[in-house]
Amino acid sequence: MNNKENNGRRNAIQQIMMASAGISLFSLPSFAETKSSDATANKNLSPFMLSPMEPLQPGPGGLDIRTWVRSSQTNMQYSCVEFAVAAKKMGPEPHYHKSLDELMYVLDGTATVMVEDTVYEIPAGGWHFRPRGMVHTFFNNTDKPFRGIDMYFNQNFEDYLEELFHKIIPGMQKNKLTMADASIAKQMHALHKKFGLVGFPEKRKPIMDKYGLW
Repeated sequence: MNNKENNGRRNAIQQIMMASAGISLFSLPSFAETKSSDATANKNLSPFMLSPMEPLQPGPGGLDIRTWVRSSQTNMQYSCVEFAVAAKKMGPEPHYHKSLDELMYVLDGTATVMVEDTVYEIPAGGWHFRPRGMVHTFFNNTDKPFRGIDMYFNQNFEDYLEELFHKIIPGMQKNKLTMADASIAKQMHALHKKFGLVGFPEKRKPIMDKYGLW
C-alpha cells in the first residue's frame, strides 16, 4: 500500500471518528437541560433548617424517639430520628425490614447492635449500617444512657416510630396492657405489615437474659 492510500485511509478514519464524536456530543443533554430536569424532579423540595434542641432523654419507659427530618421534606428519600436508651435497656425485638436500609450514628454513650449472629459495640462518634433483609436489634449494655441518630432511606419509617412510641405505647401504659393483649397485637400486626417489618418476639427475652437487660 503506497503513502497516498495510507493517507486517504487515515483521513477517512479521522472523519468517521470526528463525526461520531459530534453525534455523541449532540445526543448529550446540555447543562441547561439537565438543570431543568433536576429542578422538575425536585420542585417539591425546599431548603430548611433545624434549630438545636436539648438532648433527648430516655424517659420513664427507658427508650424514646424524636423526629428531626421527615420523609415528606425530602421527597421520601431520607428521614431521621434522635433516640435515647436508658442504661441496661433492651431495644426492639429482633426484626428485619423488607424495604428499609438504616444508618445509625451514636452521639453519646455506647450502643450495642446485633445483626444476625454478630454483635457490634459502637461508641460515641461511631456509625453502623444495617441493610434490609438482615435480622437485627440494638440495646444498651452499659451503665450509662446512650443517644444517637437513626437514619432511614426511601421509606417514611419515622411514621412507624411515632405511631408506636406516641400512640400505641402510651395507650398501653394508660390501660395497663402488654404486647400480649389481643388489641395491641392486632395494632402491631397492622403496623408491621404496613411498613414491611418482620419481627421475632421470641428472640427478645434470651438477649435480655444473656446481658441482664430490662
